[in-house]
Amino acid sequence: MPRDNMASLIQKIARQARTTFKALPPADAGSFQANLAKLSKLLEKIQAEDLNLGPRRNGGPPPPQLGAHQGPPVTYMHICETDSFSMGVFLLQSGSCIPLHDHPGMHGLLKVLYGQVAIKCFDKEEVEEEEEDEDEDENENEEAAAGSGADVQGVQFNPPLLQCQRAALRKSLRRSSDVLSEASDPCLLTPVQGNMHQIEARDGPAAFLDILAPPYDPDEGRDCHYFKMLQVSGNAGDDSPESPQQQPSQPIWLLEVPQPADFWCGGEPYPGPKVSPD
Repeated sequence: MPRDNMASLIQKIARQARTTFKALPPADAGSFQANLAKLSKLLEKIQAEDLNLGPRRNGGPPPPQLGAHQGPPVTYMHICETDSFSMGVFLLQSGSCIPLHDHPGMHGLLKVLYGQVAIKCFDKEEVEEEEEDEDEDENENEEAAAGSGADVQGVQFNPPLLQCQRAALRKSLRRSSDVLSEASDPCLLTPVQGNMHQIEARDGPAAFLDILAPPYDPDEGRDCHYFKMLQVSGNAGDDSPESPQQQPSQPIWLLEVPQPADFWCGGEPYPGPKVSPD
């Protein structure tokens, strides 16, 4: 049961999320950051019991040969959604993983409710729009012929990529690699910083509260894309692949891939207090 003095905490979070994300930067950036800090402070207080949730025992995700008969590795509880944000809870079976994916043009906050999750976050490469526009016409034919773009010239992947795959490459930097628990602060992402992440349940089942602003919407260009990290061969005299953790200043190359066949997300009802963000 929710604690009596916290029965409305999730409602307060929803209303603060509405206030925070009604106008995204660069419009009134100062006010946005102040409201985001308030939202993060509220999230620090939330616990699983406030949402009528508790850890679930399981023996890990079902073997691949069993398919979906033992349920999905990840389930989602929808709490609320507006035009400006969505909020819900992800529940992960022990050992299950939400593959590396992005959040195009979106802000987000993640707060672990129980268990532990290992989360790897990657920054999207920032591109100066003005420079990009100036170079676009000049490089268009060259990039089409190369199938990749100037940034990939001279980069050797291990194993080598097909020429047609290079068009699906993305350059990134590893931002962080952490193990989070219910005692950890919320994890934040922006349209650039930490925008791509992979989340894995460690040492048992786990759950986290998830807020995204604005929500995914393929019609508005906010579809979810999946990626895998590529090994890059070393420079001359170094035959070993680069280690992103050992060389954080070096670019990391990600390849966009279809949704992995061993990952799917089911749904189940949200059991917590009623939430109305309006």
